[in-house]
Amino acid sequence: MGLLTGKVAVVTGASRGIGKGIAVALGQQGATVYVTGRTVTPGVHFLPGTVSETAAEIDRRGGTGIAVPVDHANDAQVESLFQQVVREQGRLDLLVNNAFTLSDDLIVAKPFWEKPLSNWEMVDVGVRSNFVAAWHAAKIMVPQKSGLIIAISGYVGVTYTYGVVFGTCKSAVDRMARDMAIELQPHQVASISLWQGLTLTERAYHNLERNPEMKARTVTNPAIGATVEFPGRVIAALANDPDIMKRSGGTFITAEVAQDYGITDVDGKVIPSLRAERGSPLWPPIV
Repeated sequence: MGLLTGKVAVVTGASRGIGKGIAVALGQQGATVYVTGRTVTPGVHFLPGTVSETAAEIDRRGGTGIAVPVDHANDAQVESLFQQVVREQGRLDLLVNNAFTLSDDLIVAKPFWEKPLSNWEMVDVGVRSNFVAAWHAAKIMVPQKSGLIIAISGYVGVTYTYGVVFGTCKSAVDRMARDMAIELQPHQVASISLWQGLTLTERAYHNLERNPEMKARTVTNPAIGATVEFPGRVIAALANDPDIMKRSGGTFITAEVAQDYGITDVDGKVIPSLRAERGSPLWPPIV
């Protein structure tokens, strides 16, 4: 039996990347994981990965993967997802808000006024989508007096990275997690935000290959990068921690939480914290 046997999780934006890594790591610990994302047909997106492929990998790892195609800009689809969770499982233990729309020109070095206004869609699926999913999750978790909501964020919450809208999104996510924690605290439901450093997703490899100069920067140096499963290993430990309420409301650096629990990456690598180089979280736990 794994740490999360009998637990039910929803991981948004898990066709590929960090979301997929988290979902698979949770499944390896025995969880039932609802995998959401927009990609259902192989080859449609320029990067590999579909919700069904992630769910199948979860099954291979010993968990139960359930693929649910969801566009997190569509409130009706999100509502249907959580109705399905309640209908099939009767509970929800963990929500990982990872879904995010990355603009095609994210790493292009141009000021905000030279980029299209459509880049604001990162707020729609990246901030608003977090709130909508958490809104539905709270309605399940509060009556059962347990649960954990995790927002996937990063050092960009306090350090300029790539652009104005990207930084705005992650700063908002951190604060949202804290304020949710205050209102959820009486119901024994925790809310935290987790900062990732460079995570070696399919998109990260694509960008590094096309822009080799990125390898010389602290932010995007592959030498300090983590696999996509690393944050999932940390989240599994958090979800299994009986004292999780002591962390509620806080923004944490994933690498530091890993050290608290004695967790390494899948290859045994210790992922470094970049607190000294990139900045410290603003929000401590509320208790």
